[in-house]
Formats: sequence, C-alpha cells, structure tokens
Amino acid sequence: MVDDGTAVTAPTRAPALGARIAELLPGIALCIGVTLLSIGIQHVEEGSFGHPYVEALVIAILLGMAIRTAWAPSQRWRAGIAFSAKQLLEVAVMLLGASISLAAIVASGPLLMAAIVATVIVTIIASFGISRGLGLPVKISILIACGNSICGNSAIAAVAPVISADGDDVASSISFTAILGVVMVLGLPLLIPLLGLTANQYGILAGLTVYAVPQVLAATVPAGLAATQIGTLVKLVRVLMLGPVVVAFSLLAPRLRRGEPGHPPAKRIGLFKLVPWFILGFLLLAALRSFGLVPDLAIGPITKVAGLLTVVSMAALGLGVDVRVIGRVGGRVTAAVTLSLMLLLGISLGLIHLLGLG
Repeated sequence: MVDDGTAVTAPTRAPALGARIAELLPGIALCIGVTLLSIGIQHVEEGSFGHPYVEALVIAILLGMAIRTAWAPSQRWRAGIAFSAKQLLEVAVMLLGASISLAAIVASGPLLMAAIVATVIVTIIASFGISRGLGLPVKISILIACGNSICGNSAIAAVAPVISADGDDVASSISFTAILGVVMVLGLPLLIPLLGLTANQYGILAGLTVYAVPQVLAATVPAGLAATQIGTLVKLVRVLMLGPVVVAFSLLAPRLRRGEPGHPPAKRIGLFKLVPWFILGFLLLAALRSFGLVPDLAIGPITKVAGLLTVVSMAALGLGVDVRVIGRVGGRVTAAVTLSLMLLLGISLGLIHLLGLG
C-alpha cells in the first residue's frame, strides 16, 4: 500500500503545537500575573481616592520595568514575554477597529490627512539634519529619522535592509527608540492638563508623535475613547507612509553604497509586507462596523477584551525593557533621538493649533 504521508502529517502537528504552547506559557503567565497585580493596584486607588491617578496600563509597564531591572528573565520566560508584547498587542489593535466607523475617517477631512503627511516628511528631513549635525554617519541618521517620524522600531527594521545598514547601527537605533517609546507612553498623558488640549486634539498629538500603533492605544486610554479612536486613525495613516518612504530609500540606496566595497546589495521589500496583518484586520473590522455588520452589543465586550490584552502587553513591554541600555548606546545617538522626538512634538503641537485640528 502506498503511503501518501497524510497519516503522518496530522499527528506531527499536534506535538509541535503543544510544544509551542508549552514554550509560551511561562512568559504569558508572568505577564498575566503582573497584569492582575496592576489591576488590583488600580482598584485600590479607586477605593481610596474615588478614581485612579495611575491607570493599570501604566502600572503594568512600571512593574514590568522594575522586575526586569532586578531580574533578567531566562530563556524559559522570554518566548512568552515576546509573544505577549507583540502578538497579543497586535490582536488588541485589530479588535479596536470594531469601535471605529469609517465615517470618522471621512469626517476627519483632507486637512488632517495632509497634516499627517507633511509632519512625516518634515520630521524625516529635520531629524536627518539633526543627526548629521551631531556627526552621526548617514545610514544611522536615516534610521533615526525614519524611526522617529513613522513607527519606531518597525520603520527602522523596514528601512535597514534597503540601505544595507550595519547591525550595530540598527541595534543602537532600536535600543534607545524602545526606551523612548515607553517614556512617551508614560509621559504624554501627564501633559494633558498642561497643554489644555481637547480629547480629539490630544488623540491627534499622540497619533503624530507616539512610535507604534499599540503604544498610541496605551497613551490615549487616559484621555478617553474619542482620543483613542482619532489617535489610532492618525497613527495608521503615519504607518501607511512607511511604504512610500521605503520605496524612496530603495531608490536612493545605490548612492548610499557608493564607495563602500564589500557591502551586500540592498534588499527590496514587497509593499504588501509593509502593511502588518493587524492593520489590515483593524481596517476590515472598521469597514464591517461601518456597514452595520458588527452588532452594537458586541462593541463593549470587544473593547474590554482589547483593553485587557493591552495591559497584558504593556506588562510584557516593561519586562522587555532594560533601562540600563541607555548607558550603553552612544551619547550622540541618545541626543539625536531625543532632539528629534522633541522636534516632532513641537511640529505636531504647532500644526494642531495652526490648522485648528481636532
């Protein structure tokens, strides 16, 4: 009898899946434990003061960072922590699409869209100029500019291969950008009373300045659902700018490689790969909501699940951040990233007030 392999394939998949689950469980359980403790602390705040001064989401980051500083997770924990920080957060962002109607996108108008595009372009040019002015090489200056202007580590990772960036440059850019990403999530909500912005204006500011889509979700939760919705929309448009930017640098790559013998040719990335699956899922759910295919009764539970997953992911984010890395990256890289971020904040605030956005 001929063995066509079908009897072997099915049984072998189950052990592989079981092994993967076993690999992820310790880290996920740790993140859930930090999440439950964070929610408990928030409840204590509510019982003592009537409302939480620090959200569970922020507490989870701080607890995670404190644990990571005192104890470096071994390989046993890392897979689950990484999964919680990335995949679970991506699911949370996708689910948020169910709370947004495409009518909101249309209502935002072309002025906001133009402001987003202009902010990205101006910030890339200005950040590159700051980095070069501090004496940094061209390629790491490009990485810092794209990371600050578009979507942090994802932009750095996407642009690096098309300009044949060195591994050390990528590591330095990503390391400090990861730290600043957490600082933005923690610090931006503190500016709400100081800046006197409406919920929509604060959401626009977060969308224009915070590095990653999930981090925008985290940074806007304290300002309410309206801020979260407009902030996510603005951030999504920024992320979609990554495709044209990568294409532009792929065209400039031959010039960057002149006089650098031994460098491998720059890689080209398919445009489809530049749009993450969770953004497509977000847009799909937003479309379904707009056409009335997502029941109103389901919106509340979906939003709550997204919020809970976000707290779990923020715990994982904190567990993955070693604050001591600041001392290991170069001073010029630190200065370039920090100054570029301050510039981005200034440009964004200026546009919000100048154009009357929000």
